Amino acid sequence: MKKYIFILIAASLGLASCSPFQVRSDYAQTANFTTYKTYKLRIDDLKINDIDKDRVLNELSKQLQAKGLQSGDNPDLIINVKANHKKITDITTSNPGMGMWGWGGPFAWGMGMNRTWTSNYNEGAVIVDMVDARTQKLVWQGIGSGISVDRPKAKQKQIPQIMAEIMANYPPGMKK
Repeated sequence: MKKYIFILIAASLGLASCSPFQVRSDYAQTANFTTYKTYKLRIDDLKINDIDKDRVLNELSKQLQAKGLQSGDNPDLIINVKANHKKITDITTSNPGMGMWGWGGPFAWGMGMNRTWTSNYNEGAVIVDMVDARTQKLVWQGIGSGISVDRPKAKQKQIPQIMAEIMANYPPGMKK
């Protein structure tokens, strides 16, 4: 019995730790990430409101500093930060159709009606491009999507979370 309770608890914890975000990254295999010590943020393409912009930049700076990078005027890396969003339409259909209940035993035929619901919402994404300042070539890119743009309270929590998840992949090849 204890074994089954342990499995149930482990499965519950595993599901609870799943991220609601889709995060991915890519990098130039020829880049030597140990040589990058300084960075400068470029936010020309960060077209979001000032509140969310502060959230993104504060968390990104915090994550970069935790990785040993410092802001500087003559940087090794230029970091371009972009954001966008897209309208998502979710369609949910229920089909009670035939069931295992009703009159006539366990395999009775039943009638049901399909019901369909739709919901529309905006989903946001953040893109972090790291460009080698000397060669002007992209050396690392991190992308995270799944931010609830239409829910201010959710964004307040989600933006720092997604930035941390994006930056968990930098520098590449490091064990988490």
